[in-house]
Amino acid sequence: MTKEKLEQAITEIKNHREEIITRLVQFSKTDSLLFWDKEVSLYEKQEELWGPILKWAHHNLNAKYMTTDKMEVVEQKKNTLQGLKKFLETMSDKELAAFYLASINMKSELLAAALVRGFINAETAYNAAYLEEISQAERWGKDENAEQKRQVLKKELIDIENFLK
Repeated sequence: MTKEKLEQAITEIKNHREEIITRLVQFSKTDSLLFWDKEVSLYEKQEELWGPILKWAHHNLNAKYMTTDKMEVVEQKKNTLQGLKKFLETMSDKELAAFYLASINMKSELLAAALVRGFINAETAYNAAYLEEISQAERWGKDENAEQKRQVLKKELIDIENFLK
C-alpha cells in the first residue's frame, strides 16, 4: 500500500468524517468475525484467533458482539454499535484512515480496531482475517492466484501497521 493511498484516506476522513464513521458502524454488523463455522477443526481455530479479539472488543470498545454459525446477519445490541461509534470518534484522522483501510482489507472492523490499537500485529491480523481461506488451502491445496492476492493484502496490513508507528 502506498503512502499516497494512506494520505488520500486521511483527506477523505477530514472531509467526510461523520459520514464515514456512520457507514463503518453499519458495516460492523457484517464483520467476518461474527460468522463462525460449524466444522469442529475450523471452529477451534476461530476460537483461538477470533475469541481473544471479541473479548478485547468487549472490554476496550464496550462492544459485546453477537456471533452466529448461520448465514443470517445477527441484530446487534444498540450499545454495542454505540461503543464502536464512540471508539471511532476518539481516533485521530490518521488512525481512522488506517482503521478504514484495514477493515476493508480484512472485512473486519474488530480486527482493524485491534490492529490500530496495537493489541495485535499485522501478521496476527492477517492470519485471523484469512483463516478460512488459509485452512482451505491447507486442506485442498493452494491456488496460486488466491495466494498471491492474500500476500498483497498481507503486505498492505504490514504497511498500515508501519504507517501507524
